[in-house]
Amino acid sequence: MVSATNVDATAVNTIGWLSAADWTIVVPVYQRQYRWDIGACEQLLADIRAVADLDDRHMHFIGSILSSASGAGESAELVLIDGQQRTTTLMLLVAALHHTVRESHSALADELQRVLVHSHDSSRTKLRPHRAWAGVFERVVLDLPPGPGEQRDSRFDDNYAFFRSQISIDEAPHIWRGLQKLEHVAITLGAGANAQQIFESLNSTGEPLRDHELIHNYVLMGLTHAEQRAIETDFWQPIEQNTGDAIADFWRQYLVMTTGREVTVVGGRGVYDAFRQEFPRLNVDDLTRHADEWRALSRVYRVLLQPGSAPDAELARHLGYLNTFGTAMYPLVMRAYRDHERGRIPRDELLDTLEMVQSLLVRRAVVGTGSDRLVARLCRAREEGHDALISAISRITPSDERVAVALKYSALPHASYVLRRIAGVDGQSLDVEHIFPLAPGDGWTGDGTREWASYSEDEQNSHRALAGTIGNLTVLEEELALRAFDRSFPEKRALYARSAVPTTVALAEVPAWGTAAIAERSLHLAERFVDVWKRPGGPAIDDDGLTPILDAVRRRGWPPGWQREWSYVEYCGEHWEVPDVKYLFNRVFKRLWADSRESVVRYSARRGGPVYTAQSWNGHWDRLDDEHSLYMGWDSSYMLSAVQGVLEEAGLAPEVFVKYSYIGDAM
Repeated sequence: MVSATNVDATAVNTIGWLSAADWTIVVPVYQRQYRWDIGACEQLLADIRAVADLDDRHMHFIGSILSSASGAGESAELVLIDGQQRTTTLMLLVAALHHTVRESHSALADELQRVLVHSHDSSRTKLRPHRAWAGVFERVVLDLPPGPGEQRDSRFDDNYAFFRSQISIDEAPHIWRGLQKLEHVAITLGAGANAQQIFESLNSTGEPLRDHELIHNYVLMGLTHAEQRAIETDFWQPIEQNTGDAIADFWRQYLVMTTGREVTVVGGRGVYDAFRQEFPRLNVDDLTRHADEWRALSRVYRVLLQPGSAPDAELARHLGYLNTFGTAMYPLVMRAYRDHERGRIPRDELLDTLEMVQSLLVRRAVVGTGSDRLVARLCRAREEGHDALISAISRITPSDERVAVALKYSALPHASYVLRRIAGVDGQSLDVEHIFPLAPGDGWTGDGTREWASYSEDEQNSHRALAGTIGNLTVLEEELALRAFDRSFPEKRALYARSAVPTTVALAEVPAWGTAAIAERSLHLAERFVDVWKRPGGPAIDDDGLTPILDAVRRRGWPPGWQREWSYVEYCGEHWEVPDVKYLFNRVFKRLWADSRESVVRYSARRGGPVYTAQSWNGHWDRLDDEHSLYMGWDSSYMLSAVQGVLEEAGLAPEVFVKYSYIGDAM
């Protein structure tokens, strides 16, 4: 075998690799800033805990670390080309573990210190980040007090504090066992190697796996070959056949349905990450049970995509209507349809759900209110019962009055769907017809006498403003629509009289067409509209575009210079002027500490923070009482997650809403 000249690649134990050598691991100046957030740290810690539970045959592979060596002796350096994020995070984890046990487990503390610092100089960390951040990193790893006026506000501080909060003294040996089972491929380059070319080969070659492919691999990984073949044949292939090209959307919408939370796709892996969180471990028995339900739901998903395949004609018709608005409500409808299949809800309740969802969507479209990020809250409400779903839909469905005004003055969205349902016609080949044309010729006339060219500029503008409204639209058979196109109204009347659509035939009785006739017809059709798409529930609630706290977006960090994320927050009927998640985090925990302390204690005990009995590390703290402090040094994503979690623990999450600022909506 011929060996490589300029590249040495060796599979190594990661902790052994970090402990044994006494070189300095250098992050070069061209590397990007350290970016791992608490979510990534949480996943790493979960992986370490999982492998620590397994026997000695099982290890955890963390990928490859690419470097080049230079110097010798105490000046030896290993320059990181790829692997900075993982190496830095492991060092922060080891530092947190070291500081947790140094007073109680001296032998373990010595082993951990060998990972962190040089044997000949315990004040020098083995990892040296970019010089702009080296001082911050060293202060965290060596547990040094901050300098005068120095703020503890960095990813190093955030992630160290997270690890420190999650690992108790009793669990420390277990975490150390997991750390010692990490492995990677150490790739060291010689002087003749092209570092950039190798880096690009490792990171860019080939098509990255998509979410559903990662889920597929995750589900089958660890099974025997026979088990893999059985799962693939009995479950996965039917799921692929049922969902086709929409398989990625199926998994995202399935997870929204299951968790009652929106699944944010960030960096192409959001769905996979949510799946792993929902199913942290899958032995073959659990997998078979879950996969049976996945397969059944994929059959339902196929019906949603192809409503004509539904065995019930009326259900098929309403599912077809629903597809007018896209697939955003599939998580809610998928669960309701599956419950109907199982006999858990009657047919009338499913039809009622489909009608309410259509009313919600078409009314919001008419008044120009978006329908993004609504379905998760409706899924949560439905889990509490049909009445809770009605109440939740009612809260966000525009009133009859708002709809009537919008129909009179605004262009009609989903015109074919709306006009067909109002007219009670379906399944026919009909076109949307503009009674007053969008671009009339000079000779067009609405009464057979006065031509368009003689209209004043204000009159023409008034007509154009109403051209797309419901009063100026109808549906007409294709053949008649072709003949009616751009003709004057007196000529159209004769064609309308030949139509089989009742609302179109009625136009043949109108003597002339203009803004007054459009307004009168808008009023009449608006009455029909609110009768077809009834608003469910009691009196209308204007929620001002409020977002339930559980649906507030978790971001990887607020953009620099962003001064205000929210206009305000509604907390159990109170109006709070809190500009961002950090202020809300502090205020919610302090409020609950006063009103529902046991909820805070339960949540903090289960989550490992953010309330502690001792200020065990340097950072931003806020005292709750003489014995308890709230740690304020988390990143924004963690803080928002903690607010959501503690409010759920206290049973108050349904009563807390945020109003995003304009820039918040834009971002």
